[in-house]
Amino acid sequence: MIFDTIVAVATPFGTGGISVLRVSGSEAIQKVNSIFNGKDLSKVKSHTAHYGFILDSNSDVIDEVMVTVMKAPRTFTKEDVVEISAHGGVLITNNVLTRVLSTGIRMAERGEFTERAFLNGRIDLIQAESINDLIHAKNNNAVKIAAKGISKETSNQIINLREEVLDLIAKIEVNIDYPEYDDAIIMTKDIVVPAISELVKKIDKILILSRKNMMIKEGIKTAIIGKPNVGKSSLLNALLDEDKAIVSDYAGTTRDTIEATINLAGITLNLIDTAGIRETKDYIETLGIERSIKAISEAELILLVLDQNQKLSKEDQELLDLTKNKKRIIIKNKADLNDNIKLNEGIKISSVNKTGLKELENQIIKILSLEDIENSNLDYLSNTRQIGKLEEAKIALGNAIENQGLPIDLLVIDITKAYTLLLEILGEEYQDNLLNELFSKFCLGK
Repeated sequence: MIFDTIVAVATPFGTGGISVLRVSGSEAIQKVNSIFNGKDLSKVKSHTAHYGFILDSNSDVIDEVMVTVMKAPRTFTKEDVVEISAHGGVLITNNVLTRVLSTGIRMAERGEFTERAFLNGRIDLIQAESINDLIHAKNNNAVKIAAKGISKETSNQIINLREEVLDLIAKIEVNIDYPEYDDAIIMTKDIVVPAISELVKKIDKILILSRKNMMIKEGIKTAIIGKPNVGKSSLLNALLDEDKAIVSDYAGTTRDTIEATINLAGITLNLIDTAGIRETKDYIETLGIERSIKAISEAELILLVLDQNQKLSKEDQELLDLTKNKKRIIIKNKADLNDNIKLNEGIKISSVNKTGLKELENQIIKILSLEDIENSNLDYLSNTRQIGKLEEAKIALGNAIENQGLPIDLLVIDITKAYTLLLEILGEEYQDNLLNELFSKFCLGK
């Protein structure tokens, strides 16, 4: 597959030590050589760096640079790649980039280098997505998950599953097409259905661990809720160790949701401090309360804050009932005051004195079943697309089991659908619009 030659700045724009421009394509070496004053790049060895100057159309120096030449196929894109290390700075970077573009090289689209690596067969789609995940990782465990994906350990989970499904299809097809073949195992439903059930069990295990991976990678939507003036904003500030939210004794101070992010023990909590929920005639406060109720419905974890210095109120009880079927932690705030709430459940904390926060952290890890995260296998799927395709594959195999009363050659239809879905996870089958959507989320120069 031959593409045109592209260029992009691979380092962030701004003042810095160096900026790197990446060029990839069959004409990369020739065209950069035409504006380079130094060694003849067409004659140098692959994977070597060379000192020189980028010249303008009048042969005047634009910048002093180091140029690294990497020849196909031993490059990220499997094409000829040239990297120009110029001095950092917006103006000089733009001047060098403009000069490179003047040779007829095209500006790269977002993620186009990684897309070429995928289309040229250097990486599969899981590896490609993992590269983007690594760049946008929110915590150290998200980095580990992405690294597993890049090294193909995650892909191997799906490759092994794909091979098992293909083997089952092949054995059934041999029976159908070559019934006289003496060495073939007679594939009766007594053999096929248990084999499918075993595949479903394996998929279930992968899905459970993959959903946990996605939670670790993306962060957990965590809503801090409670009636007005129980200390929700004080809790947010204590967790962040900064004054993110305004704190006041006046009920209804927080009138809209406030969002923040915090890392706890290797996981990310996407915190939402909600407006206090109560009956009110204030229009603006009512809008905040409506958003609070929406945040509760969307949250993966609820931190329900109660004022332990006060008796349990009607609003408190309504919130307890509203969240009883959600993953929640009840927090009895103001532990520095008397306990008048008469509720056995809950963790006592003082947002003012910052006591009880470690116990809260431990409870969060426990309720999310992430206690042994450091020793967990992280080589599983970790994004919505991949997990969605695997769930579809499970459904297809489940349909085959449900349809076991049909002739065995009809069961192959559902098994083959599951096989195709596994190929789509790896990117061995895909639609162009999928690639456009995926790689548009990448940085320029990646």
